[in-house]
Amino acid sequence: MKLKLLPWAAALFAVISMSFLGQQHKPTLFIIGDSTVKNGQGNGSNGQWGWGSLISQYFKLDKINVRNRALGGTSTRTFYNNPKLWQKVLDSIQPGDYVLMQFGHNDSSPIVDTLRARGTIKGNGDDYEEVYNPLLKQHEVVYSYGFYLRRFVKNIQDKGATAIICSPIPRNAWDGNQVRRSDYAQWAKEAAQQAGAFFIPLQDVVVAHYETLGKKKVETDFFDPKDATHTIKEGALLNAKLVAEQLKAQTKIGLKKFM
Repeated sequence: MKLKLLPWAAALFAVISMSFLGQQHKPTLFIIGDSTVKNGQGNGSNGQWGWGSLISQYFKLDKINVRNRALGGTSTRTFYNNPKLWQKVLDSIQPGDYVLMQFGHNDSSPIVDTLRARGTIKGNGDDYEEVYNPLLKQHEVVYSYGFYLRRFVKNIQDKGATAIICSPIPRNAWDGNQVRRSDYAQWAKEAAQQAGAFFIPLQDVVVAHYETLGKKKVETDFFDPKDATHTIKEGALLNAKLVAEQLKAQTKIGLKKFM
């Protein structure tokens, strides 16, 4: 016997069903990177903040989840190779999700040492170096910075998600009135182009603001005098705002409707 719903009950059922389906398909923006993206536990307990911990304020959180999975001290190599980091994020990615990444500050570290063993080959090539990793006590093949970025992108795209690469934010390092730039920004751009990912020229955008404000104000308002790499809250707020503006302006990314 087929049950027939009253009109009001049918309408209520439709609303509930649509609401359930909407919740089921609520996308997630995952953010990965180093301590300039998430510092410590991401709560500013040490006075330092990463921009990824403050960017959720620009999103409609009833429409999209924002998950900052960055970890201080990591490079593209160590984040990608650690199953507790990248693999854990990758396992959570669903079709329609987004992954926003910013690495580079730690990739310039030594490739082999007994402290971190986190460095990558400079550039965006396909060259590699075979080494013995004293921390892992095993043989390892180390690739370039750009190579690892392209690997992230390939994994993301294979899951049906959207990859977005940011060039690394600049340090509080000046040559006269100009902020010192990093080659990693160019390599990040090249990797994004080759892999078919979206690209945010974060270094250029931040540098433009810093140079407009001037060295004295940047050093006073955005950084601790003893640290030229990690921003205090005001610096992270600025960087989060600039990233959000880029995500909104690049309409093809698809995040504007959630902002």
